[in-house]
Amino acid sequence: MGIASNTSPVATTCSSALSQCYACQSPPWKLSYLWALSPRPRTKTSFTLTSRSRTTRFATGRPVSAVTRQMDMDVKEHGPLQKGIAEFYDESSGIWEDVWGDHMHHGFYDPDSAVSVSDHRAAQIRMIEEALRFAALPEEPVKWPKTIVDVGCGIGGSSRYLARKFGATSVGITLSPVQAQRANALAAAQGLADKVSFQVADALEQPFPDGNFDLVWSMESGEHMPDKAKFVAELARVAAPGATIIIVTWCHRDLGPGEESLKPWEEKLLKKICDAFYLPDWCSTADYVKLLESLSLQDIKSADWSPFVAPFWPAVIRSALTWKGLTSLLRSGLKTIRGALAMPLMIEGFKKDLIKFAIITCRKPE
Repeated sequence: MGIASNTSPVATTCSSALSQCYACQSPPWKLSYLWALSPRPRTKTSFTLTSRSRTTRFATGRPVSAVTRQMDMDVKEHGPLQKGIAEFYDESSGIWEDVWGDHMHHGFYDPDSAVSVSDHRAAQIRMIEEALRFAALPEEPVKWPKTIVDVGCGIGGSSRYLARKFGATSVGITLSPVQAQRANALAAAQGLADKVSFQVADALEQPFPDGNFDLVWSMESGEHMPDKAKFVAELARVAAPGATIIIVTWCHRDLGPGEESLKPWEEKLLKKICDAFYLPDWCSTADYVKLLESLSLQDIKSADWSPFVAPFWPAVIRSALTWKGLTSLLRSGLKTIRGALAMPLMIEGFKKDLIKFAIITCRKPE
């Protein structure tokens, strides 16, 4: 099933349970694996999403494994997937911040470098700076963005950094109430409450007027979007004339000449990753470029930054295998444990050139 009529088919549809463990074979991981495969509790939870046209409250006791992963799902069908994403980050954000800090994204590293936990925060800042450099944002302060939206903001690390760097106002949106609350608390603690704010909102129905932001920033959130065409269209809609759009996201490899889909083993590997991280269908970098072209956006360019993030996942695994990491992981919840067990699958996907860490940038016409 393609994400638009002029794109290559997207090759995988996600379902529910991990079929086997590819993580380290130490006893704590085996124990965690058994817990992760145990039946999920059917506790009733709820959250509210804000959009331009509606405020929708989701309350469900169904397990998230009931979600169907189709890219043409309407807003009603998105609810269970959104709930699963929100709960995943509600559970995991605390352990991530405790071990890795407030930037919930890859670092930008020297290829083939050995990375320790002490290196990662500088690498995460480098990722932001390299993305800005790739997008060719003006260096003259008079041309800096004054208004920024951070789509899929995590606990607000990028928003706060960009607001400080450019002296801008920034608003971040996330599906996770826990993330939004923590992001606002950190902004207040850092004296940025008048510059930066965060709210629970749907990236596919953003609660902002047209043409509202000078910089539209999406750092590793596109992979969670069940409708990539609508996602990109919303980024373009809220961008002001002349604004820069930056998308940094996980993709699968571009299809080769004559290929209509990925290979069966590739589909199988991506499916396992989807199950663990609450991801819908993947797409390629070329698919994103075609979508941006269909919206008549300008200065579209993309790059594969996979070599620059290669040290990241091994470093995350090493941090998880410390005593602090293991005890925090076991306390965090089943969804976080399932995500941890999938980390070696990400490494496998990168090594086999199936998974690509892509940056795609463009500009909205004046």
